[in-house]
Amino acid sequence: MEIEIEGRTLKLTNLEKVLYPDSAFTKGQVIDYYLRIAPVLLAHLRGRPLTLKRYPDGVQGKRFYEKQTPRHRPEWVATVPIASGGRGGGARTIDYCLCEDLPTLVWLANLAAIELHPSLSRADRLARPTTLAFDLDPGAPADVVHCCAVALLLHELFEELGLRAFAKTSGSKGLQVYVPLNETEVTYAHTKPFAHAVATLMESRRPELVISRMTRTGRRGRVLIDWSQNDEHKTTVAVYSLRAREAPTVSTPISWAEVRACADSGDPAQLRFTAPEVLARVAERGDLFAGVLSLRQRLPELSIRS
Repeated sequence: MEIEIEGRTLKLTNLEKVLYPDSAFTKGQVIDYYLRIAPVLLAHLRGRPLTLKRYPDGVQGKRFYEKQTPRHRPEWVATVPIASGGRGGGARTIDYCLCEDLPTLVWLANLAAIELHPSLSRADRLARPTTLAFDLDPGAPADVVHCCAVALLLHELFEELGLRAFAKTSGSKGLQVYVPLNETEVTYAHTKPFAHAVATLMESRRPELVISRMTRTGRRGRVLIDWSQNDEHKTTVAVYSLRAREAPTVSTPISWAEVRACADSGDPAQLRFTAPEVLARVAERGDLFAGVLSLRQRLPELSIRS
C-alpha cells in the first residue's frame, strides 16, 4: 500500500507479516508504533549517525547490523559520509542514515529496522558526545533488579559530583544510565576515561555486585558497567527503540523512583514495558528523557574516595 506522510509518498509492504511470533506482533504494528512514538523519539535521533539492526524475517530469524544506508533509499532520506577504518587497515567511507523526519522513520520501520542505534554525538561534531552513557549488563543469575541497585549507586555518585543522571531500560535485560553534557568542548577523550574511572570506582566499592572489566570471566551474578560505549565508533540503542525480544519491548525512560521501587521489590517485571505500554506512558507523563537533550553539565574531576 502507498501512504503520504508530510508530503512524501511511501510504499509499505507485508504489513501482516508477523515479526514477533510469540506475541503475534506484525510489521504493520511495528510501523504504527514508530508513527505514534515519533513526537518524542525523533528529537533523540535527529542529526545522529544511525546504525540499523534489521530483522527481515522477524525477531527469530536472520538479523544484521547495517551502517551503510541502503542504496535504494528515497532521495529525500538524509545521509552523512563518515570515514571508517576498514579491515586490514584500509579506509572507506560509510554513508550513515540520518533520521531527520517522520517519513524517514516510517521508511526505516518498513525495512524491518526494529532496533535503532544512534551515536552519542551528532554528525557535525563526531568527536564531541552530547552525553555520558553507562550500559548495565547483568550476568546470570543477576537480572535487572541487580542493575537497579547499581544504577542507584551511580545516581548517588553523580549527585555527589553535582551531576544529574537519567535512567532507561535497555528493553532487553539491563538498564542504561545517561549523564547529559551538551557542552561544546567535551570530547570522547574526556568522557571515555571518566566513564572508565566511574566503573572502576564502583567495582572497588561493591566488588561482589559490580564488574568493570570487559571479560567473560567473573561475570556470573554481577553487573557489568560497560563504560566502553563512550566511543566515537560505537552506538547505543535509542530511547524508545523497540527491541528484538519475545515481545515488542522498548528501551523506556524511567524515573529514579521507579528504579528504587524495582530494587526494593525484587520484581524485574516492574521494568518491562511493551510498545502499547510505552505509548500510554508517554501520553500520561511526556518524555522522561527530555533533559538528556537540553541539560548542560560539565564533567568534574573524579576525586571521590573509594
